[in-house]
Amino acid sequence: MDTIHIIFSLETLVTKKVSIVLLLIKVQMDMKERILEKANELFMRYGIRSITMDEIAAQLGISKKTIYQFYVDKDEIVEAVVGQEIKRNEQECVHFRSESEDAVHEIFLAMKQTEEMLKGMNPLIMYDLEKHHPKAYKKFKDHKHQFFFKVIKENLQRGVDEGLYRPEVNIDVVGKHRIESIFMVFDQDIFPHNRYHANDVLFEIGYLFLYGVATMKGRKMIEKYMQKNVQKNKHGLYE
Repeated sequence: MDTIHIIFSLETLVTKKVSIVLLLIKVQMDMKERILEKANELFMRYGIRSITMDEIAAQLGISKKTIYQFYVDKDEIVEAVVGQEIKRNEQECVHFRSESEDAVHEIFLAMKQTEEMLKGMNPLIMYDLEKHHPKAYKKFKDHKHQFFFKVIKENLQRGVDEGLYRPEVNIDVVGKHRIESIFMVFDQDIFPHNRYHANDVLFEIGYLFLYGVATMKGRKMIEKYMQKNVQKNKHGLYE
């Protein structure tokens, strides 16, 4: 075998080895993602505390040992799920801003998306997160008070610029009030899930916020989108 053939054979062998390694990495990444997605699904449906590593493994049809190859413990899975949801929320907020006709419409789009999320969310999930997974809860709080607060302030400023919100509104104060009022939906001491429907609370709080900051022009836009909500509700759409 001449030198050229030897070099060609070696290159082919190296290429095959690289391909195998890349395939193994992809399989591992796919499994890690599957574990995360299944954990997210189970947490949302049943709450975090009630779901064990054994349950996640059983639902995936794998051994618990396989999960530990990717995640040290349940805390790490919870933190990864929170990180995934934060990223998703950030993308949605950017989408609502770009797709909305005005500041009021942006709020309605966000409420509609939250309504859909709440339909499949266990009402105890926030309590479980705060009580049993402090590291993941801190990540969520940082997101809430930084990114989410920024989004709300930008919406308030947009509404003022568009003449839909009152110009004298204190954006910092109202923004913080808006954040805390949104997450009151998950407070079981204030709105226990056996007495209140989360989506009813969500929209009541949302309308209270909008009417509280709206100008007369803004009120007309609120009524416009409320009417569209009624008309499009069966399709889950806003136009």
